[in-house]
Amino acid sequence: MDKQEYLNQISASNRPEKKSKFASLLSSKIFLVGVIGVVALILVIVIGSALSSGKTNGKDTLYSLILHINNTSGVIKEYQSNLKSSDLRSYSASLQSVLSNTNNDFTAFATEKYKYKEKDVKKNIVEEATTARDKLKADLFNAKINGILDRVYAHKMAYEISLIMSDESQILKSIKNDKLSEMVSRSYNSLNNLYNNFNNFSETK
Repeated sequence: MDKQEYLNQISASNRPEKKSKFASLLSSKIFLVGVIGVVALILVIVIGSALSSGKTNGKDTLYSLILHINNTSGVIKEYQSNLKSSDLRSYSASLQSVLSNTNNDFTAFATEKYKYKEKDVKKNIVEEATTARDKLKADLFNAKINGILDRVYAHKMAYEISLIMSDESQILKSIKNDKLSEMVSRSYNSLNNLYNNFNNFSETK
C-alpha cells in the first residue's frame, strides 16, 4: 500500500455516517417552517386571550359595582349597631351615607343609559357579588362571637372601600360620560377620606 492509498483509507474511515431519516426530518426546511408556524400560532392565541381578558366591559363593571354597593350597605346596617367604638360607628354611618348616595346616582345612570334592571344582570356577576357578600358576613360574624368585631370591621370596610374605588377607576376608563365622571369623582373623593379613617382605626385610641 503506497502513501496515497493509505491517506485515502484514513479519509474514508473518518467520513461522517449518513444521517438517519429522523435526523434528516429534523433538519429539513419544511419541518423547521412547520415548527415556526405552530409556535407563531400559539403566541397569537396566547396574546389574543390576554388582550381580550384585559378588556373592561364598562356596563358589566357598573352593574357589578351597584350590586357590591347594595350588598355592602346591607352588611353595614346589620353590624353597625354592634360596634363598640363610637368613632367607628360614626365612620360607618358616614360610609353608609356615601354608599347610599353613590348607589342612587349609579342606578339612575345605569337605568337611563342601559335600562338597568337587577334581574337582567348576568348570572356570573350576581353569583360573584353574592359570594363576596356572604364571605364578608361570615368573617364579621366570626369576629363578633370572638369579641374582635371592631378591629375586623374596620379592616374589612377599608378593604371594601378600596375595591369600590378600584371599580370606579375602571368605569371612568371604559365609559366616557361627563355626568358619570362627576358622580364617580364625588364618590371617589368621599370614599378616599373614609378609607383613611377605617384603615388607621385603632381600638387603643
